[in-house]
Amino acid sequence: MSQARVEALTGTTPAETHESAAPRADIYGPIHKALRRYFGHVMLATGSVDVHDDAELQATCALVEEMLGVLRGHLRHENDFLHAAVEARAPGSSARTAADHKEHEEAIAALASDVAILRTALPATRQRLADRLYRHVALFVAENLEHMHVEETALTQQLWASYSDAELHAIHDALVASLAPAEHEWTLRWMLPSINASERAGMLMGMRAGMPADAFAGVLQAARGLLEPRDWDKLAKALGSATH
Repeated sequence: MSQARVEALTGTTPAETHESAAPRADIYGPIHKALRRYFGHVMLATGSVDVHDDAELQATCALVEEMLGVLRGHLRHENDFLHAAVEARAPGSSARTAADHKEHEEAIAALASDVAILRTALPATRQRLADRLYRHVALFVAENLEHMHVEETALTQQLWASYSDAELHAIHDALVASLAPAEHEWTLRWMLPSINASERAGMLMGMRAGMPADAFAGVLQAARGLLEPRDWDKLAKALGSATH
């Protein structure tokens, strides 16, 4: 992406969005890393589906439908917590991303229609409809990637200007507390392998501090199954010998 394109997306120059001071609380970064990994998984599965294998076709349709459900929840959480926080102290600052969210809701409905049509398509029309769904999923992912970039730069700068790190952590904690069990499971599945070693260690240390020991042991067991051996070893070292 060119520098001009970055500036067009964010409304600021790269120098203005570069953080040279101590890192601030980052609400968007980790969940967006999970979403980028997940989007790639869904997009690749949609592009490679064998339309002559009924079980594979239905499973792929279900995967796209799952993605649409994840995005509906993600939009709702951002609207209820992050946009609300921005608007409370800087009215109008979330107008651009709020407009994007409305467009995403329309795109979600259109993709849901594409999936429903493909699910019941006659064999002769399946490949054409699957190719159309793949292209639409790819466009949807592209739009979301641009949107997340704006949130991670322009909207994050507004949050930092309006709130202290302690307040941002409180907003994040309230958002996490609102998640349904299935949303927690999805977040663990896709975020843990997507964030870097220090982010992962910080996330697990925070969970260990706020969870019963047996519940945290279950999280560690899940983490070990999700991570590459090298990443698991780094996490185990950061958390201490009790994880081995």
